[in-house]
Amino acid sequence: MACQTGKLHVICDISSDLKEISAIETVFNSNLLWVIEDAGNKNQVYGLDLNGSIRKSITITNVKNNDWEDLTSDSIGNLYIGDFGNNKKKQSLYSIYKIVGVDTIIDKTTASSINFTLSNTIKPKDFEAFFLLNDTFYLFSKSNKSCQIFKVPNTVGSHTAELVSKYKFDGDYNKITSADISQDGKTVTLLTHDKIWMLIDFKADDFFSGKIESQMFNHDSQKEGVCFKDSKTLLITEESDKDIQSNLYEYKID
Repeated sequence: MACQTGKLHVICDISSDLKEISAIETVFNSNLLWVIEDAGNKNQVYGLDLNGSIRKSITITNVKNNDWEDLTSDSIGNLYIGDFGNNKKKQSLYSIYKIVGVDTIIDKTTASSINFTLSNTIKPKDFEAFFLLNDTFYLFSKSNKSCQIFKVPNTVGSHTAELVSKYKFDGDYNKITSADISQDGKTVTLLTHDKIWMLIDFKADDFFSGKIESQMFNHDSQKEGVCFKDSKTLLITEESDKDIQSNLYEYKID
């Protein structure tokens, strides 16, 4: 188990076969928790049970894991992989992969690609966080200086991402590693290693236009994945640390 976890409740240790989990997602009509690993790992999606054991391992045969960073899903059981990590800021083409009916797949499938670039007036960004709302993907840039929101339509093909808004959080360490929105579309959560940011009372899709507050963890680890379990509960994953397995956490929102 990890060290002091404060308000984070440890549900289980995650399988030791998964060292670098970068996202977690619940999917409609699935009893499993879906996770991926990031750059340098297999092009596979894993379904976990609540004991942290791997119950499904699905290979996506027609795409590579360049830098898979986050997951989201839609209301009919399709899963989307964000292949848009860009730590060195040298990448200009980003991808989101759509897996149809992920819970019904046995062990292999192909994915459709939603590709996008940024406007020529915008410097390359590193992304690790996104979600789907009203058939539009919203991506949050990873930066200590300011976080920018971009949107991309959920349509197979090539697009130019549109800048929605930007915001500079208080404090020093605010690199967003994962994001999700509640099922009612009223609450956005953004994850960092030591806190979550909660966004509420926003107007339309300008998620930074409303109330913004942080909730600190009494625990610092490389937290990389967050999703809503229900309107008041988050599920959070972390990468493993040397010989310590990663945990699956539950977090009650204030």
